[in-house]
Amino acid sequence: MPDPHPNTPYLHIADEVRAALQAGQPVVALESTVISHGLPHPVNLETARRMEAVVREGGGVPATIGVMDGVLTVGLTASQIELLATAGNIRKASLRDLAILSAQKGHGATTVATTSLAAHRAGIRVFATGGMGGVHRGDTGDVSADLPAMASTPVAVVSAGAKAILDLPRTREWLETHGVPVIGYQTDELPAFYATSSGLPVDARADTPQEVAAILHAQWAMGQHTGVLVGVPPPTDVALPAGELETFIEQAVTEAEGQGVGGKELTPFLLARVSELTKGRSLTANVALLENNASVAAQIAAALVAL
Repeated sequence: MPDPHPNTPYLHIADEVRAALQAGQPVVALESTVISHGLPHPVNLETARRMEAVVREGGGVPATIGVMDGVLTVGLTASQIELLATAGNIRKASLRDLAILSAQKGHGATTVATTSLAAHRAGIRVFATGGMGGVHRGDTGDVSADLPAMASTPVAVVSAGAKAILDLPRTREWLETHGVPVIGYQTDELPAFYATSSGLPVDARADTPQEVAAILHAQWAMGQHTGVLVGVPPPTDVALPAGELETFIEQAVTEAEGQGVGGKELTPFLLARVSELTKGRSLTANVALLENNASVAAQIAAALVAL
């Protein structure tokens, strides 16, 4: 039987990942922007390694995704992950950057949008991240490419909702308008990244991996081509109070506007500034929710394979 997802000059699937997919084993995609741009060193490298370990502990095969020498790579090696964690010139690779990186043979850390694309092309259905992008605050019209990617890529994104630094009500409305189901994993409200709740309702609650898998299976068996957002609250022992968090976010946003920070530099700036203002508590929450999401994603991937 011919391979349905062959390697090309633009896409490389690691042997372990390919073998797992062909054997019907659960595989979980992991992004790399969090490694190069989302977390400071050495926390970034430690967290990347731990997320892969958590997926394996859950019976799955991890597929950390990045761009290496211009090739979208599904299943980075340990040395490639270390390179993304330590090199200071790694490009944040959204969809618009892929052709540029390919032509220039560059390295890139993949965003939610790009990781979803690579996962889909490889045949991976479940992807774990921290928080997805969305509609930014203010009236700039800044909308993350993560949103249209979710509306057109049939991959489940397991995350702690959208990043709390965003305009969450408008992000939630965008997902509804474009037909992306929002599932609350053991919650009735969309998580707010560092906080357990945003006050925004989900489309459905699912209390087990099997319930989530049943929704995913039905979504794609019916011929729908959107992704599905699975919102997993951060662990309660590290979650931040929503009101306190909002105060710090507003201060960080004001500082970013005053310093003229925008574009792809805005999110890393805000995350770093909020970490400073919370005296590292948001960083602790970020690491914990990343590992928790990887664990939940492995369970969902296993349940989906069982279907």
